[in-house]
Amino acid sequence: MMGLGLLPISGAEEAKPNDTAKPPVADIGTREKLKLPGLTIHTKQRYVDVDATVCLDAGFLELIACTKGSKEHESIISVDAKPSHMHAALLLLGAQPGNPGMAKKLEDGGWLDIPPKGSEVDASLVFKNEKGELKERPISEFIMRGQEGDVYGPDAVKTPPEERGRFLTNTFLFTGSQLYKGEDGKARYLSDQSGHVISLATFGDELLCLPGKHSHENDSLAWEINPTHLPALGTKVILRLRPKQPEQ
Repeated sequence: MMGLGLLPISGAEEAKPNDTAKPPVADIGTREKLKLPGLTIHTKQRYVDVDATVCLDAGFLELIACTKGSKEHESIISVDAKPSHMHAALLLLGAQPGNPGMAKKLEDGGWLDIPPKGSEVDASLVFKNEKGELKERPISEFIMRGQEGDVYGPDAVKTPPEERGRFLTNTFLFTGSQLYKGEDGKARYLSDQSGHVISLATFGDELLCLPGKHSHENDSLAWEINPTHLPALGTKVILRLRPKQPEQ
């Protein structure tokens, strides 16, 4: 598991802006929808719908969303799309990437803490209810404060979800992961490799994250799944990402 965004990474160098191949900008014209593998860009409504699957229905969380075959044991959903394609979709809608939270080693041996930054993006899940109607729910409805104290043993009593604190936000920072140039000279988008899409803990390569830095050590995990309204395990859902309009 990666640390709290430590730089540099062994065997790689950070790709400089001039080395970075920018995602192609599509000529959207009057088209209302554009598609990339696993996602749809709604250009008029200004949001991105990402195909996803509920991959966990109980337990502590380090992420909200990951890519398939990566961190399903600590994420609510796994997405079909590449994070780099999600990045390009958000760019197309005017969102500006910043950087993940990280600690950068200085030449004198010290460390510089770099907080995460980027445009704000709201996240929600879209799925069918019992009547077969598509409903959109904010992501906070599926996350609750973790159980405190000893909850194991014959006398253990868990605090019910309705009595715990709910996750306080649906808004995340478009940090944009990182591009690194390997020894072969090719730039790689790190979130494509790690699977970190929407992170609650700080890994340093996530596509979207919370403000500030958050440890992913087991004794520091604060959030777990609230299953009250979550669709069943394996249900196909849509992760909807809606960039916030900058204030004028």
